[in-house]
Amino acid sequence: MPSKSATQNAAVKTLLAKAVKAPMPKNISPMLATLVDKPFDEDGWIYEVKWDGYRALAYLNKGEVNICSRNNKSFNEKFYPVLKALQQWKINAVVDGEIMVLNDKGISNFSSLQEWRSEADGELIFYLFDVLWLDGYNLMELVLTERKEILNSIAPQTNTIRISESFETGATKFFEAAQELHLEGIIAKRTNSIYKSGFRTKEWLKIKTQQRQEMVIGGYTKNENTSRQFSALLMGVFDDEGKFNFVTPVGTGFSDQFQTDLLQTLKPLIIKDCPFSTVPEYNKPSRFRPKPPKAEVTWVTPQIIGEVSYAEITKDGSIRHPSFEGLREDKKAEEVQQETHQPVDTVVKNQIKKEIMPAATTKKSASSAKIKTAKKEAEKEDDTSNKELEKKLFKAPSDAERKTLLNPKDKSQTRNINGYDITFNNVTKIYYPAIKGQPAVTKRDIINYYYQVAPYILPYMNDRPQTLIRYPNGIDGESFYQKDVTGKVPDWVQQFPFSSDKGGNRNFLVCTNEASLLLIASLGGLEMHPWSSRVQKPANPDWCIIDLDPDTNSFNQVVEAALVTKQVLDAVGVPSFCKTSGSTGIHIFIPLGAKYIYEESKEFARVLVKIIHNEIPKFTSIERLTQKRKGCIYLDFLQNRPGATLAAPYSLRPKPGATMSMPLDWSEIKKGLQMQNFNIFNAVEKIRSQGDIFSGVLGKGINMKQVLKKIETVFNVE
Repeated sequence: MPSKSATQNAAVKTLLAKAVKAPMPKNISPMLATLVDKPFDEDGWIYEVKWDGYRALAYLNKGEVNICSRNNKSFNEKFYPVLKALQQWKINAVVDGEIMVLNDKGISNFSSLQEWRSEADGELIFYLFDVLWLDGYNLMELVLTERKEILNSIAPQTNTIRISESFETGATKFFEAAQELHLEGIIAKRTNSIYKSGFRTKEWLKIKTQQRQEMVIGGYTKNENTSRQFSALLMGVFDDEGKFNFVTPVGTGFSDQFQTDLLQTLKPLIIKDCPFSTVPEYNKPSRFRPKPPKAEVTWVTPQIIGEVSYAEITKDGSIRHPSFEGLREDKKAEEVQQETHQPVDTVVKNQIKKEIMPAATTKKSASSAKIKTAKKEAEKEDDTSNKELEKKLFKAPSDAERKTLLNPKDKSQTRNINGYDITFNNVTKIYYPAIKGQPAVTKRDIINYYYQVAPYILPYMNDRPQTLIRYPNGIDGESFYQKDVTGKVPDWVQQFPFSSDKGGNRNFLVCTNEASLLLIASLGGLEMHPWSSRVQKPANPDWCIIDLDPDTNSFNQVVEAALVTKQVLDAVGVPSFCKTSGSTGIHIFIPLGAKYIYEESKEFARVLVKIIHNEIPKFTSIERLTQKRKGCIYLDFLQNRPGATLAAPYSLRPKPGATMSMPLDWSEIKKGLQMQNFNIFNAVEKIRSQGDIFSGVLGKGINMKQVLKKIETVFNVE
């Protein structure tokens, strides 16, 4: 993650010379903004987006990184992609910012952040807006524009860590844009303000576009005859004397999963007595609910904070249309008080009168040139459209490839895939023990791998019956084959019937989507073994296979056999696609287009292997019995029988080092090729860089009759 070193930047050197040397600070309480009632237009202020996420301070020192909430709670595990990105930023600094999840337009969404469990839930972004310490210097006494200049100079070039843009423009226009873009609000900051740790200062002001209030949960109700897990949360705030006062019930904004998770969180906090200073009348009739449903209440210790949006506060102090936005984990419950708007005219005028730092107001730092000046553009073009402002403000999430489905923290996780809930249990179990140079591979790693490569492997899995080979205790434990899944998989899983000597219903699992692929992996299916045909045409394979299966041979001889096979096929105009087996051999596929039955595919392969064997008889064999092969490579054509399976392209194999069956370009089939080169640790990067080079095997397919005629001519065989 490249960034400019502070010590290499002349402008930063000059600014650091103004700062005081100090050791890295610990447990910093962030500077907070005061809520005001409306936007204003004054010189000496800059404006930023009020991001809808979690405030966070990141401490980076000598390779160690810690991300902390405003109440000093660690975010390292919870937001592990941000931690990983910061670990790549080789710098010694303390930075202040906001962690959030962006929607497809680049706008933060607090609800999405609440639901975030892994990178499958959206792209986490850490927006930085201040730097407090750098390379042994305390920067908090420098003015804001100077700190901004330093931050811009050291900022990393990464999508996960970004700089929050600042604007020298009228707050009124900026606020209107924020309203149109459905942002939470804007932040106004005095350009000459120093950083006052732990203070709610009037040099930083927040103006909200919507009514929102943090509140603490003091209990929940459940109406009679309801199917919901709870009906409403009873929420309140603390006053200056520490009393916990009821504010409002909140009955909307909860998903079923959120209700389940919240009740688990509240369970250890359940208490007998009401925690509010006055017992709420939760069954009281109102003009909106003249006949309220009878509800039972459960009281809880007020420790869990939530954020509530609402339409307005009425004259009698009631909150209209409250809706739950999500939990806040970055604050302490006793800090949550009723937030009231202060009149902006009074606040700003007082700031002008005080001129807390007059020297700083008369001289702007060099960073002013780097701060966006929408005001100047407005003078040139009369006005800047909100679309132009939106383009400057927001950068949509990158079209990043898939990363993780399961987070590195929870041992059991339930994820919704294709509309189906799948619970992944025991994900910390080791499936591949560590070997020299490689760490152990867990069940979580397996699930995440198949989630990442799902777009590539599914074309070779979809609509195909599967032979499951399960390793419930990893490659060193016992494994077993499973063909019949009757009554052993969820009802949504498609099944394909087959006859059995045992009688009764027998059904193969059919992979139809990502959910069924990941279900196989969750059952301990390290490797994927699909049929060569689909359920729509079960007797007609999509491809013909030549399996180069060595005995005592070197892998270089396997490579030579593969190249001879390619020469034979090229001579008769047959397209071919190769992949490593992930074990000891190489698989060569020929597209058939489901135009022939298995018997025809098998006999076609028999003709080919005879020719190949005649070309290299010293170290190949077409003998089925192992003892007759005399240590030679078996040119296996019998994989073209109904129900016979090989590992799918991109499938893992149960071998030390977590090798996998990797499609390769024919130019990669050469002396020195090693199976261990392709494993769970590097496969995803290669797959994404090369794309699905195996896809041609699913193409139109050869004309077998014409090819056989060419074989007779070219190789003089019948």
